[in-house]
Formats: sequence, structure tokens, C-alpha cells
Amino acid sequence: MTAYLIRRLLLVIPTLFGIITINFFVIQLAPGGPVEQMVAELKGRGTAISGRVTGIATESAAPGSYRGAQGLDPEIIDRIKRTFGFDKPPLQRFFEMLGNYLRFDFGRSFFRDATVVQLVAQRLPVSISLGLWSTLLIYWVSIPLGIAKAVRDGSQFDVASSALVLVGYAVPSFLFAILLVVLFAGGSFVQWFPLRGLTTSGSEDWSWPARVIDYAWHMVLPTVALIAGGFASLTILTKNCFLEEIRKQYVVTARAKGASERRVLYGHVFRNAILLIVAGFPAAFISILFTSALLVEIIFSLDGLGLLGFESAIRRDYPVMFGTLYMFTLVGLLMQIVGDLLYTVVDPRIDFEART
Repeated sequence: MTAYLIRRLLLVIPTLFGIITINFFVIQLAPGGPVEQMVAELKGRGTAISGRVTGIATESAAPGSYRGAQGLDPEIIDRIKRTFGFDKPPLQRFFEMLGNYLRFDFGRSFFRDATVVQLVAQRLPVSISLGLWSTLLIYWVSIPLGIAKAVRDGSQFDVASSALVLVGYAVPSFLFAILLVVLFAGGSFVQWFPLRGLTTSGSEDWSWPARVIDYAWHMVLPTVALIAGGFASLTILTKNCFLEEIRKQYVVTARAKGASERRVLYGHVFRNAILLIVAGFPAAFISILFTSALLVEIIFSLDGLGLLGFESAIRRDYPVMFGTLYMFTLVGLLMQIVGDLLYTVVDPRIDFEART
């Protein structure tokens, strides 16, 4: 197993390099880079602001005059390029970026007065809260529901629960979030739940039980909005895994020996059927953590990683875009290895070393 883990860890390096390389050079082809973004912004703000931002005095223009229609001084544009590092060829910028990433130096945002690590650290609590609780609740509901559907395969309960789960899957999370706001957050009916942030303003001075309750109360609506469509795939996967195991010969043998149905289901079937489900937990958590939460974050005024990535892509904030891509890809690749380890924990018969 040790040799297998070493090989998997070594494969992370070329995989990560390939992902970063493809994204870097594809982004270079996209119009409206950070230099163009800054130039457009300065054109709309006039000479005084352009001089303050770039550090270049522009005495040639009359005080207070507006130069948006006249364009910017080429010297100002050159200063912007040097500030952002765009006075260097793309290949040189790429290898400098890789060198910095190897030291876990992700640079500073072009448009925010903070480093990439600081921006991620500020928004990580929101995304971890959404991802962790959503994943745990989805597993907590989907696994028992999938087992119940497998045991009652073809019954009215199976058909009705399948219809309900598929309806939830068909409704987009952001649309369900809007419905929750309208119904329970002061939209048109009652205001039982808060609408903004993870905590109430001033809660830092409260006792810790009160802070925990306040945090949980803020998490109710965004978490429900995220998990509404997450039950379908895991519930159906659980049902199919249990159905496949229930029909195998060892189950028939256990029943023939007089084992109770509960003993057969949870003593024999459960461990074999749950293999794919438990091993997929890290990937499911990473998926919910880094994706599909953008609109939910906007609706509930949560400043998380989804919103950070969206704003960075719109503004072409390359350090934030590539820094977060590097970190998230690295975490995702490592979580795949954790998933493989969970396979061996759930079923010790699995030996990856023997298959390689």
C-alpha cells in the first residue's frame, strides 16, 4: 500500500502541472485582460484617479478635467503593465508563477488590497460551513432512504419517494433558495430565519451557546437550499448498491441459516453495499465545497469561495483565479487518494498494491 500511495502522490505533480498549464494559456486568449480592465476603469474616473492609482502625475491636463474620452497616457498604460507583470512574455510569467506556487506563494490580488491566501482564508469559513453541513445531511438522509427503497423495491413507498426525490433534483438550488426567502425570510410571509451572513452583528459578545445557536439558525436556509437537489443521485446509488448485494448468493445462504432480516441487511449486506458510497464522501464534499454554491451565496449574502471565484473571473484577477485553481485542484487530487484509502478501510480485502 505504501508503494501505491507514493505512486499516486507522484502522479499528482504532472496532473496539477497539466491543469495549470492548460488553464493559463487558454486564459491568455480571452479578451479583456486585467490591463484592459484597469484602463477601462481609469478612463471612467478621470485624470486625478488615474494618477493616484498608477503613481504617475499627469500635470498636462487641467485640474479636475475629465479625460475619459481622450484615452490614457501611454506611460500610464506601461506602468499598469509593469505593475501587473504584463511587460514580460507569457512563458516567462508562467514559469515565474509556477516557481512561486512551489513555495506556496500565490501573490496578491490585482484589484483587492490583500493576498490570495488572505482572500481565501476570509471566505473559507462560509464555504466549509455550506459544504460540510450539506454533505453530512445529504448522506444522513440519502443512505437510510436508499436502504428503505431497496428493501421495499417496487412498493408504493419506493415509487412515491422516487418521484419526490426526482422533483427535488429537477428544481435548481437557487430557485429553491428564492422560494425559501419568500416563505421564511421576510419575503412575503414570515421572517423566521435571518437572510444575511453566518452570524448576527454583535454576536461576538454573546456566550458560546448563544453563538452556536445563532450560527445554526443562519445556516438553516442556505443548507436546505443546497441539499434539496443532492439527494437524488446518492439515494439511487444507495438503492442500487443494496439491491445488487441483496440478490447475491451469500444473502440467500444467510437467510437459509435462519439469520434475521436485520442481521442479513446490516451484518452482511451493509458493509459490501456501502463501499462506493463511503469512499465517494471526500469527492462529494469537495464538489459541494467548491461548486454549485455561487447563486445561493448571492441570495443569502454569503461571501464564500464561489462568489470570490466568480468575481475574479469577471474582473480577470489572474492571481486569485490561478491561485485558487491551484489550491482547489491540489486538494481535490489529494481527496481522491483519501477516497482510495477509505476503500481499504471499509473493505480490507481490497488491495491496490496487488492490482498495480
